[in-house]
Amino acid sequence: MSIRTAVATGALIVVLGTALAQSPAPAPLDARASDPIAMGWMAGSPPPAAKVIRFADGSHYKFPQTRWAFSHMRELVPTVPVSRGGGPVAALPRAERSDLDAVTFVPIGTTTPMTWAAAFDANYTDGILVLHRGRVAYERYAGALVPERQHIAFSVTKSFVATLAGILIAEGTLDGHATVGSYLPELRPSGFGDATVRHLLDMTTGLDYSEDYAADDSPVWNLGRAVGFLPAPPVYRRPATTYAYLASLGRSSEHGERFSYKTPNTDALAWVMRKVTGRPLAELLRDRLFARLGAEQDAYFLVDPVGVEFAGGGLHLSLRDLARFGELMRLGGRFNGAQVVPKAFVDDMMRGGDRTRFAGAGYKMLPGWSYRSMWWVSHNDHGAFAARGIHGQAIYVDPAAEMVIARFASHPLGANANMDPTSLPAFAAVARRLIEKP
Repeated sequence: MSIRTAVATGALIVVLGTALAQSPAPAPLDARASDPIAMGWMAGSPPPAAKVIRFADGSHYKFPQTRWAFSHMRELVPTVPVSRGGGPVAALPRAERSDLDAVTFVPIGTTTPMTWAAAFDANYTDGILVLHRGRVAYERYAGALVPERQHIAFSVTKSFVATLAGILIAEGTLDGHATVGSYLPELRPSGFGDATVRHLLDMTTGLDYSEDYAADDSPVWNLGRAVGFLPAPPVYRRPATTYAYLASLGRSSEHGERFSYKTPNTDALAWVMRKVTGRPLAELLRDRLFARLGAEQDAYFLVDPVGVEFAGGGLHLSLRDLARFGELMRLGGRFNGAQVVPKAFVDDMMRGGDRTRFAGAGYKMLPGWSYRSMWWVSHNDHGAFAARGIHGQAIYVDPAAEMVIARFASHPLGANANMDPTSLPAFAAVARRLIEKP
């Protein structure tokens, strides 16, 4: 598959959490027709040639193959485990409801009501779980995903990494006001050199970096190759690892001037954390978050050619553990009988970032929102906030409704703008139902 074909199918858009979408042609199969089990991807010993999915030819990132691959990435690319730890699983009590499928809402830009049940297929949902007051109110899976399997979280990964940074800042291991160059001599000559850790957290660096999908040699494509998500062309002379790629980036504007969502910020942040702790990101995530969450399954990270975790979008975990992380944040950082994340970090995140700067970034589906510490903050009357990954990955926390929604999906289009018209009013409608009929 050529890079331009990948653009047409929304390929790298998923990984990097971009703001724009490319429409595939012809129109994609719907959720039922593209069901990966029914289509027989990778089924058989061996599978028929037409049903084989590979990394080397890019078919792992071409719809509808993605509907299988997003739940099977470990079989296609190098990864490193994030152990759940040796402690007991934190129970998620169940109080399942039969009324949520019938909840109705009107998608943005339409006048025709839709039900929560219909939205499941409309968003190519692989799995969705609703927690209400810490109890499972709704849980449903489709396609290749089952409760015991991990799914790629894409840019939801960023919220895990930033929350980990918040823990290190609170304990004094990391200084949010220090420059990247003060921690990483390797990045002093780069565009990151005089950026602070806070600039990274809030995506306000002035990096010379673009999300130009029209040019095969653009920064966004080369990032995908460097982190190990896309195969490199036969003759490739650009940076081939994460660290080399980050060191190659320059600066085009002053840091702190505006919000601009750029995935390399997260990978630079992860590098800083590795440096100050002397430990891999996977181990830090295990010890500081997963083991303390009472996670149900091990997670894993996609790694580059030299074993560096893709911090900007490479975490894979189970749906229930995704929900546990959301519940941790809803409870102000306290979960499983312990204060896992400093409450001050959660409170600061929930206050949000600069809304004027955020508005300048052009997220038309998110009026009035802001971005803080790699979380998306709605500023609505419920105080909702979210972790967002392209192709439909999400944690949506509504404190007023005491609700957490965790979702994995494999929508054929990458950008959240393709799902927000359905997803955001659906999430709000379920929140209202839980408040009105607890």
